[in-house]
Amino acid sequence: MRVYPAIDLMSGKAVRLYKGKKESVKVYGDPVEIAKDFAKLVDKIHIVDLDGAFEGKPKNLDVVRRIIKETGLKVQVGGGFRDYESIAKAYSIGVENVIIGTKAFDLEFLEKITQDFGGITVSLDARSGRIAVKGWEEKSSITVEEAYEMLRKYVNRFIYTAIEKDGTLTGIEKIERFWGREEFTYAGGVSSVEDILKLKEIGFSGAIVGKALYEEKISLEEILEVL
Repeated sequence: MRVYPAIDLMSGKAVRLYKGKKESVKVYGDPVEIAKDFAKLVDKIHIVDLDGAFEGKPKNLDVVRRIIKETGLKVQVGGGFRDYESIAKAYSIGVENVIIGTKAFDLEFLEKITQDFGGITVSLDARSGRIAVKGWEEKSSITVEEAYEMLRKYVNRFIYTAIEKDGTLTGIEKIERFWGREEFTYAGGVSSVEDILKLKEIGFSGAIVGKALYEEKISLEEILEVL
């Protein structure tokens, strides 16, 4: 079980949203300094370019580059990666995993990038059991399980994001049945050691923790000690 501290970027700053809504932004400060603190305890973090997610093209890769250069952290990054050039640029600055969501359902595109780049990760972002796309602003008719079965032919690394839990500090989503057999990370509402242990029990191989760290509901030291 691996824990990934999260940094969400908007206009070059570290922020958190509530349920993915851009009008509910809270600023936490300099992402590079926050990353330096994380680097004392972990070797890899999760970054989301929120401007990229809403606008369809990454906008904060210069910040990501600085984080990698100044901290030595490995990085997985998502948010607006919907064309080949953006993905290539992310890998060129040292990103370990590019995360795609909306564009993952263009199977021709997915096949091309998974042939050309290693570590491509698909984020299955769900609201009421259905996949949401375009910065979570549009809900599709595809269920999470259908999406997973469709996409696992191309990638072996997934993130499951419970949108209604994201940034709420209300605990993880209740999951009745888990179908993931690959590397599968959970995101959304993780706010206690109990949440982490429950995810491990369900079968997730990783958990993304964001707001709970910033609001000091839980410490990274505490999580790592328990694991």
